[in-house]
Amino acid sequence: MRTERFPWGRTFALAFGFFGISLVWPIFNNFVPLLLAKRGVGPALIGVVMTWDNYFNIFVQPLAGALSDRTRTRWGRRLPWLMVGAPLAALAFVGIPLARTVLAVMLAIGVTNFALAVFRAPTIALLGDLYPPEQRSTANGVINLMGGLGAILAFLVGGALYEAALGRWGLRAAEVTPFAFGALMLLLATAMVVWRVREPEQPAGSGREDAADWKAVWAALRGRGRGWQPGVGRLLLALVAWFWAYSLLEAWLSSFGKFVLGLSEGQVAMYTAALPLTFVLMALPAGMAGTHWGRRRAIAAGLLLLIPLLGVGTLVRSAPALAGLLAALGAAWALVNVNALPLVYDYGPEGQAGLMTGLYYIASNLALILGPPVMGLVLQARPGAYGLMFPLAAGGMAVAAGLLFALPPARR
Repeated sequence: MRTERFPWGRTFALAFGFFGISLVWPIFNNFVPLLLAKRGVGPALIGVVMTWDNYFNIFVQPLAGALSDRTRTRWGRRLPWLMVGAPLAALAFVGIPLARTVLAVMLAIGVTNFALAVFRAPTIALLGDLYPPEQRSTANGVINLMGGLGAILAFLVGGALYEAALGRWGLRAAEVTPFAFGALMLLLATAMVVWRVREPEQPAGSGREDAADWKAVWAALRGRGRGWQPGVGRLLLALVAWFWAYSLLEAWLSSFGKFVLGLSEGQVAMYTAALPLTFVLMALPAGMAGTHWGRRRAIAAGLLLLIPLLGVGTLVRSAPALAGLLAALGAAWALVNVNALPLVYDYGPEGQAGLMTGLYYIASNLALILGPPVMGLVLQARPGAYGLMFPLAAGGMAVAAGLLFALPPARR
């Protein structure tokens, strides 16, 4: 059978949606904890605040994804969600550093989290709509490559803008500039997707469009769902485990750099760019590896690399050592993250990409809810012990590997 030619141009246009989202979150994760600390918020509460987006995501993203399966407009099923959610998110994002009270900061954070949750699952569900199963790993490699570029820009440009504004205009302006940059780039990326992406009338690989059936989802998690592959519940648990591990780094890495290594906020952001840099370099090869080796094997290889790498994280005592470790982690993480969502699609029914994307985000956001507060409690008991996030994360990756090896292969 002749394989359909891969649509590179359309894929890069679609990837701008993930580019904008991925640019916003590193700025949020690096600067919001430090901004809250300057306003007198303790580490345990900061850990809770850093999971708010995940509480929104657990409820809003699956609902938005499933509703987008049923949406019918002149712009398609998914794009209207992006057109409403992205401008609201950009406006609220800039409001975070501009807010003068802790309550106002919390409100801006909440609106930002809600607005991003509204359009993320519908936007990413286009991966399932536009591509047949055999093209999804490669397409997701391109999407994650662009997402990694967004993260690099966030770290490098966001950090540089912070340092430049701090020296020229003072702390207040320095706090605002990275957020303003992120909001502007989100709007530009959204405009690119709306301009260049045209949704198909019928999802790729599907003979019909099914409405989301939540009873079928519950039956599938118990191994009885019609049209679902056996083991989908185990796969979602594996997602919880590896995203829980990664969330520890995502939420507390900036604090490790500042309080253990003695780096400034801007320096932390720039050194942390080593992880998304290698992620970008490996994103497309990781997607191709999933296509040629199989998604499960590619993910397993990434997990088996991550476990020992995280295990040596406690030995890091310098900025160059941190950058080297993060570079290795980024390459291994690409094998896992790029192939994860296409693997979820393999275990669910075709024609319900919004629903399957929502389930993927339920699992990932449940993990992100549990990760940062656990580390916050550890820090309450052992102040300054930020290095403990590395062995904790290694343990989470090991649990994920065990669940993945016990997963029955998908029949597609």
